[in-house]
Amino acid sequence: MRPLRFFLALPVLVPGASLPAQQPSTTEPYHVLERARVGGDGGYDYVYADVAGRRLYIPRGGSRAEPAMDSTPARAAVPGRITVFDLQTLAPLGEIPTSGGQGVVVDPESGHGFSSSPAVTMFDTKSLTIIKQIPVAPARPDGILFDPFNRRVYVFSHPTRNATVIDAANGTVLGTVDLGGTPEEAVTDGHGTIYDVMQDSAGSVTVIDARTMRATAHYSLGDHGRCNGLALDDAHHVLFAACAQSGKPPANPPQPTMVILSATTGAILDTLPLAGRSDGAVFNPATGEAFSTGANGTLTVVKERTPTAFAVEEDLQTMTGARTITLDTKTNRIFTISLERASPPAGAAPGSRASFGTPVPGSFTILMIGR
Repeated sequence: MRPLRFFLALPVLVPGASLPAQQPSTTEPYHVLERARVGGDGGYDYVYADVAGRRLYIPRGGSRAEPAMDSTPARAAVPGRITVFDLQTLAPLGEIPTSGGQGVVVDPESGHGFSSSPAVTMFDTKSLTIIKQIPVAPARPDGILFDPFNRRVYVFSHPTRNATVIDAANGTVLGTVDLGGTPEEAVTDGHGTIYDVMQDSAGSVTVIDARTMRATAHYSLGDHGRCNGLALDDAHHVLFAACAQSGKPPANPPQPTMVILSATTGAILDTLPLAGRSDGAVFNPATGEAFSTGANGTLTVVKERTPTAFAVEEDLQTMTGARTITLDTKTNRIFTISLERASPPAGAAPGSRASFGTPVPGSFTILMIGR
């Protein structure tokens, strides 16, 4: 979650313009199909595509009030909220106020949505109204997953190193899962098994039994750590872990790496270089490709040639800070989000907060990527 300064100017398309779905090509390179500058104040983290409901959900953090300065006017406080867009056109559809958080998931059967906020917000996806707030303290929600196997929501917490499990039908807290590490992105096979990648310096993937809500295995990622993204090829039982660190520092400089492993045994099948430090990964079964977004403005595409042979297919330049990702499996389009930043001050240390530059007001952008 450390965006670096790198920006590629791309043409701005009309957010309301609809792009027809196409059969996935396996020969054309990926490119940015649309760049919708939707604006709005506040931070951001995960982006979520509700494929069945055809909506895109983006939680936005709140911002504090700022007094007027010599060069800038006063700014009122902006509360956290969930912003909602049409998944096909990126037209804005509304907001769920006083919610926000890090991520969103939706149960398509009940039409209930959930945000990974300090008190989890349960909302109605049709009316975009809040149903209730679900206390989960002392957990501090970060990642979130909906598992269709038994229609449960998993809310992952860094400091408590566990997941809170919620019934998606009624919002009841069912218990917690001890993960044995600092959890980041999780995926489900939809058949009773969940995988969650750990962010610790000694990287691993925790396997969860959705029936018993217990961890059943921990797959080591060797000397690869600081992993944030995880994707799954369920048909071939292959996991793709996007890790920021390869090798043990300070002997080796950190090298972002995609660690590819068996979902059945945890055996590492391959490792491939990533173009940037990732905070998200997805797998598209229609094309046999895994995708990892980097905060330095890159998208790495890994091709699964066979269930045991893999290669980096493409490194696409996107937008600085576009570090999280979601996939619309109906159109095979990828979505990532970021905002523009001013040039960093002279002498700013690489990787420091100052080196990112100051956010440009009103520049928050959704990128739609495809072939």
